[in-house]
Amino acid sequence: MRLKLSVPRQVIDNWFKNLEESPALAVTVASLWLLVIGWIAFGWNLGNMGLIDETEPLFAEASRQMLITGDWITPFFNGETRFDKPALIYWCQAIAYHIIGVNEWAVRLPSALAAMGVVALAFYTVQWHFAKQDEVEQVKNLPRRYLTAAIAAALMALNPEMMVWGRIGVSDMLLTGCIGSSLLCFFLGYAQNHPPIIIANFRLPNQWYLACYVLMAGAILTKGPVGIVLPGLIMIAFGLYLGKFWELWREMRPILGIGIVLFLSVPWYALVTWRNGWNFINAFFGYHNIERFTEVVNGHSAPWYFYFVVVLLGFAPYSVYIPAALARVKFWQRSHWLKQERSQHLGLFACFWFLGVFGFFSIAVTKLPSYVLPLMPAAAILVALFWSDLFPSSQPLQSLRISAWVNVAFLTVVAIALYNLTQIAGPDPAAPELYVQMEKSGILKFGGIIWLLSAIITASLILSYRYRQIITINLVGFIAFIAIALMPAVSIMDQQRQLPLRELSTLIVESKQPNEEVIMVGFKKPTVTFYTQQLINYIPSSPQVLEYIQKQESQPTRPQSLLILVEQEKLREMELPPDNYKSLHSKGAYHLIRFPLKTVQKDKSNIS
Repeated sequence: MRLKLSVPRQVIDNWFKNLEESPALAVTVASLWLLVIGWIAFGWNLGNMGLIDETEPLFAEASRQMLITGDWITPFFNGETRFDKPALIYWCQAIAYHIIGVNEWAVRLPSALAAMGVVALAFYTVQWHFAKQDEVEQVKNLPRRYLTAAIAAALMALNPEMMVWGRIGVSDMLLTGCIGSSLLCFFLGYAQNHPPIIIANFRLPNQWYLACYVLMAGAILTKGPVGIVLPGLIMIAFGLYLGKFWELWREMRPILGIGIVLFLSVPWYALVTWRNGWNFINAFFGYHNIERFTEVVNGHSAPWYFYFVVVLLGFAPYSVYIPAALARVKFWQRSHWLKQERSQHLGLFACFWFLGVFGFFSIAVTKLPSYVLPLMPAAAILVALFWSDLFPSSQPLQSLRISAWVNVAFLTVVAIALYNLTQIAGPDPAAPELYVQMEKSGILKFGGIIWLLSAIITASLILSYRYRQIITINLVGFIAFIAIALMPAVSIMDQQRQLPLRELSTLIVESKQPNEEVIMVGFKKPTVTFYTQQLINYIPSSPQVLEYIQKQESQPTRPQSLLILVEQEKLREMELPPDNYKSLHSKGAYHLIRFPLKTVQKDKSNIS
């Protein structure tokens, strides 16, 4: 029996030795691993489903407008300026349109690439950290080095929060990619401590610090001041804790660095302000930055524990290990960290990163699940470092045993929740048949079975003292859940919620007469604007649309009719006689009608 166990171990050791002796092979294997997990997490079916209301089509259409108008300064949506976010995400999407066409793939490609970029850089950082640790310990623990890096990358890619935002064409993942990569570059610049770059007797920070500044400029161009404030606070706190603030000041040359950041990011802000004046300043800096931090915007308030729930579910199923991973760092033992070499500070830095993002957005009054997305790379690194302790020895810490049993309980709760999701979530007015179709497909039951089996297998591994395989079971269970339950569920959601709007958008394009106006009543779905490539007049209520019809009817120059997209309930509220309009089509919860304005002229009493 011992011989049988020693053979595979010897094979594994030889395989890792080959990786060490052949850098080309190591790069090839690492690249394949990153491509596989990146494709599963961010590439699989990326553009095979329609845009998702409400936010994604706002970005998609603003980027399309940039491409067709050639105005790369001021973003527009539906004929109005859109100052919610800076221009970098629009530029990226517009460039993608130019390369592969105006489609869903191009809308989401920048988010997917940003996610894959930060995952790849994290892989490099973790494996470099352990290579230096092997030098410090004077050992060659190749499994710990490569497997921990592989686990960190997989945990970072294969979690709900990263997958959702890495597959949606909005600015959140691009921001996370810029902030996360800037922080990783900072750590590499700090840990490697390379000499400065000297050009013509001019002293520049090392290449990693320079990359950090460039990426912070990208973050500012993605979402505003938070792109420098958030990573800046984390780096300053880290330097102060270690008593290296002034040492880092001399190394990083922050005055020069801020100059680089401003040089790269300020021109767009200057140009858009020059063109739009106080309209941009009030909308972007006032409303979308200051007010979002100090006041509740758009009703996005939440209790103090909101982000605890977001991280628990958003980093599932590995989130149960975060408390133990943070405790492992023992950041309260400052004297211990002061004795460590810089290269061994990765866990401490990831701790500051995680807590910095979590604390910053917990203080903010407006709360959204996507706000804490930039801490997910830090969470993955912390949990991977926590599991790395098992590679020299299979004897787990007590914290790991406790966390593993919590993992079993958590997976069991998730399985039960999936079985009862239709009762928990309640009906969806925009897609009345959504949960009926999900129940018919059986995917909720399959998802529950996957996590229940994962819980059972994890429990058996704990009882048999095989702790190393537990994280693998979590990852395999998550991939199985993606393939068997999540992807089919997303497809059903697309068919039930978004497909009717896309089909009606196609009908609008085909049937729209010259000068005919398109009106959307009672709801606001920006996908219609994107897929019709038409200006849409949004009118909130039935009485308002009736007033608008009367106003149009009284104009001396008017179109002969209006195309009205309305929910079934709102159509009944309008109480239009059937002879006064023509029903063109109905899909899902929506109805498309043509309303001849001449009919209103003949019989105003019908809409009074």
